[in-house]
Amino acid sequence: MFLRSSLLATAFAAFSTLPAWAVELIIVEQPGCYTCKQWNAEIAPIYPKTEAGQFAPLRREQLREKPDDVTYARRVNFTPTFILVENGTEVARLEGYPGEDFFWWHVETMLTEHAGFKGATR
Repeated sequence: MFLRSSLLATAFAAFSTLPAWAVELIIVEQPGCYTCKQWNAEIAPIYPKTEAGQFAPLRREQLREKPDDVTYARRVNFTPTFILVENGTEVARLEGYPGEDFFWWHVETMLTEHAGFKGATR
């Protein structure tokens, strides 16, 4: 029992010092955005269940409220914009929603080329 408790405490201490997610996919959206609504209907329920979604969890941000903990490479002008962030810095982006099939291709390509992803979403 003591060994098990010690191992659990050590594992918890080691993992609690790591950032929550080193890689994230940020969706920048705004109220009234038709293509944001379309993406939310077609992709949002599926995304967290995919390998891509587990590798780069989704984070939502608003167009007019830039987050303090992320550095974008340039200003976001369109919604939706999908920004791949590694350790708080933008490494790739997809502006607009090209439809379900092309979205997956673009996201997997960004993850593979910029974040070391080695899986397929579906």
